[in-house]
Amino acid sequence: AVSVFLLFRVGVSPELDARQSRSYLRVSDERLRDPEPENWLMYRRTYNGWGFSPLDQITSRNVTDLSPVWVFQTGVFNEHHQAPPIVNDGTMFITTGSHVIALDAATGQLLWRYVRQLPENLVARHPTNRGVALYEDKVFVGTLDAYVVALDAMSGTVIWEQPIEDYRRGYYVTMAPLVAEGKVIVGTSGGEQGIRGFVTALDVVTGEELWRTYTVPSPGEIGSETWPGETWRTGAGPVWLTGHYDPILKVSYWGTGNPGPWMGDRRSGDNLFTNSTVAFDVDTGVLRGYHQYHWNGSWDWDEANAPLLIDIDRGGQTIPALIHAGRNGYLWFLSRSEDQLSFIEGKPFVHNNVFEGLDLQTGRPRYNAQHIPQTGRQVEFCPSVGGGTNWQPEAFSPVTRLLYIPANNNLCSSMEGRDVVYAPGRGYAGAEFITYTRDDADHIGELQAWDVDSGERAWTRNFLSGNGGSILATGGNVLFLGGAGKAAFEAFDAVTGQPLWHLPTNTDRFGVPTSYSVDGVQYVAVQMGAQPLHTDTTHVASRLSGPQDGLVWVFALDCQC
Repeated sequence: AVSVFLLFRVGVSPELDARQSRSYLRVSDERLRDPEPENWLMYRRTYNGWGFSPLDQITSRNVTDLSPVWVFQTGVFNEHHQAPPIVNDGTMFITTGSHVIALDAATGQLLWRYVRQLPENLVARHPTNRGVALYEDKVFVGTLDAYVVALDAMSGTVIWEQPIEDYRRGYYVTMAPLVAEGKVIVGTSGGEQGIRGFVTALDVVTGEELWRTYTVPSPGEIGSETWPGETWRTGAGPVWLTGHYDPILKVSYWGTGNPGPWMGDRRSGDNLFTNSTVAFDVDTGVLRGYHQYHWNGSWDWDEANAPLLIDIDRGGQTIPALIHAGRNGYLWFLSRSEDQLSFIEGKPFVHNNVFEGLDLQTGRPRYNAQHIPQTGRQVEFCPSVGGGTNWQPEAFSPVTRLLYIPANNNLCSSMEGRDVVYAPGRGYAGAEFITYTRDDADHIGELQAWDVDSGERAWTRNFLSGNGGSILATGGNVLFLGGAGKAAFEAFDAVTGQPLWHLPTNTDRFGVPTSYSVDGVQYVAVQMGAQPLHTDTTHVASRLSGPQDGLVWVFALDCQC
């Protein structure tokens, strides 16, 4: 039978009986570097960002026996449910835009709930939170009013909270923090509100800021010559999503978003370090390297996802690489070292009519001027504002050596720049756009698999509607994702891409799925629910009726074997 929990309380609300009978396994540096197969301790489970669980009880042969074992209703409405369920030793942590909830990972029983009381004048354009970080006996979360909060993992009580910026100026935090070397590290959201992006590291014990590095340099800093006049002050470059980490090099890697305002003719130059991967020394915050995927961005193509750290084989040589599926529709391969990122190759994975090609040495794209939006000039371009892929992370399986990308093809946008004046906390995009489907399109969403060693596509699964699914890869050669062209949570064969199993739902809005085990039983967990951000018909949710909010679904095999 499926257990359904419809529990909701305001504030920190411990379930005393359940708490008193539980213990909590502290999360050490060693466990973060090498997590047990049964646990999912961070955003993508491991520092390299693979989104891969080695658990193999659920396989491509028996996944048809998968069934829901419990469902938890968060009771939270009008907030996105995008976070991965983080699991440590049988305790699950989930988040919404303003809630952190601890559950028994085997039964779904509520353990405690923390509710962030947000200011009434808060304007966060993305009312979401994408997860927590764990360290020792603490749970760390970023907030929509631009704080980092440390909670007691057993009770949910606040240990410390630290503001990282002023929310009234448009700053907020949506990412799951990264914990590395005794630091909790976060970046700032707010790219359409005239911010200046940064990454900051706080002491895990006290919350004291240890370093802060801006993604838009000030005069005299490296890259400042790519910003005219005072444009750097509101140049955006937000850091929406969790970084990945190389504990040997002690370098963390982060994706940065678009410049602001959107029109490149308002800020001539390359506008470093927007739309880039940036590498920071985890102890000092010093910039160790960068690669900019497109310069003087005018398309809202945030390159927000951090690249995956994968050692690839090219011509018999092992290359420590970074692989990034770009919102600009190109798949990028870079090499990484202590002080440098170097371009290997870039290949389009969806239709792109903006790039005429890449410099073979640097990867710098050459643009078709007919597809660059400008102030007062309406231009059409592909991929759309939503990109070839968006915030939803890709995954890598070391079993198949394939990278899996949640892609959207055949979508384009028509955009015209508008005059805009900066005002703190107000919208600063300065553009109007519509998104449409290409006339000859027979599908939109895609699930793609790429061989990381050859750099070639292995297979593609097409979906009629858009693919809004984040991908989980498992040791049983099963891929899980929700919202892949329909309102359903689905499983696919990781080797062939063939569909294996699906559960119809009332939403195509899913969070990041994870897998874990308790007492020898492998589970798959996912949050689902949110109101659609757009009303165009490329989104299945815009055509659904009924509530679409606030569920955590957990699945296991019928036979639990």
